[in-house]
Amino acid sequence: MLSYDDAIEVILNTVEPLSPVECSLSEALGRVLAQDVEARWDLPPADNSAMDGFAFAQTGQGSGAQLTVSDFIPAGGRFDTPVAPGSAARIMTGAPLPEGADTVVPLEDVTEFPGGIRLGGTPKRGQHVRRRGEELQRGEVILTAGTPLYAAEIALLGAAGAERVKVHPAPRAAVLSTGDELVELGEKPAPGQIINSNAPYLAARLREEGCTVLPLGIASDSAEDTEEKMRRGLEADLLVSTGGVSVGDRDYVQPVLHDLGFRLGFWKVAIKPGKPVLFGTVGRRPVFGLPGNPAAAAATFELFVRPALRRLAGFTDPFHPPLSAILTSDIEGGEKRQRFLWGTLSAGDSECFFTPSPRQGSGQARSLQGAQALLPVAAGSPGLAKGERVRVIVFRLPEGRR
Repeated sequence: MLSYDDAIEVILNTVEPLSPVECSLSEALGRVLAQDVEARWDLPPADNSAMDGFAFAQTGQGSGAQLTVSDFIPAGGRFDTPVAPGSAARIMTGAPLPEGADTVVPLEDVTEFPGGIRLGGTPKRGQHVRRRGEELQRGEVILTAGTPLYAAEIALLGAAGAERVKVHPAPRAAVLSTGDELVELGEKPAPGQIINSNAPYLAARLREEGCTVLPLGIASDSAEDTEEKMRRGLEADLLVSTGGVSVGDRDYVQPVLHDLGFRLGFWKVAIKPGKPVLFGTVGRRPVFGLPGNPAAAAATFELFVRPALRRLAGFTDPFHPPLSAILTSDIEGGEKRQRFLWGTLSAGDSECFFTPSPRQGSGQARSLQGAQALLPVAAGSPGLAKGERVRVIVFRLPEGRR
């Protein structure tokens, strides 16, 4: 049976980013660049003023010097007449510096009188002037392939004139639940049946990860229904199913997948919860079979499906960020499989604390309630003590100090 680390290596060596597409900058938020982007022009496009004030040539004027004010240059305007020695042009922030000027003095540093100004100090040559191209230069690579695009990156691309960019698209993910014991939300369960809670959870998490979701509903315990729904699911970029991954008489996921050309990556990983997780491909399309128990399905989604999704989406780092935290209670050791414990995070003055959830059962959806991180506990660990520093896998940061 594979270890968690070995299973992750299988996924990372199998899944490749989706082919790039071109989109407008307004559609690129949350995507990952698939191609370097160069600046289309210099920024600023010309020397300009960093302050509201007066532009002039600093040729030895000191405190008390008087300058004639020759004109006014607003932001977005231009001034074609050079500023003569001994004169200045009133200028607004962002306005291009007129020919003959090399310095800007702020409004508050001068005394104005009819037709001119008196300097209150000795300005330094070049002060409050933004030089052409000091931020961006035409042809300069400003963002490289593999860069995730958030608001700051969108702003930079816009400033550089990148109207359209090549990105890896958001994955389309199909979600299938299996089992006659399941009914859809809104239906009344018959004796022996339960509501399908895995599908809403997985659909929500997929959307949180920026995916488009193709819901396939519930496949009954028959090869025909399972195959029909899986064929539809394979139209997406990734297929994830829950339940039916074992080898019982009514577990059809693996037999049906093999009939559809499934290539096995792994089945069963030495972890708890989530041991019977299945991974492989049909063509180049990743397929996951997650356990049916809600907490196990959720854990295997975070541990295996999310890294695969992020690889599809072009992220160079597919993992949740690790965080150092202080454990708030003892953890028993001695398990034969590596465990991943749900828990919450809280922020102290200078430390972060991890509190294990009181419910850890793989079959309980309440195990997930309020959870913000998973604590890996190595197989054969002697246990962890309250106050010990641990590394946790964070999938939602605390909203504030508690």
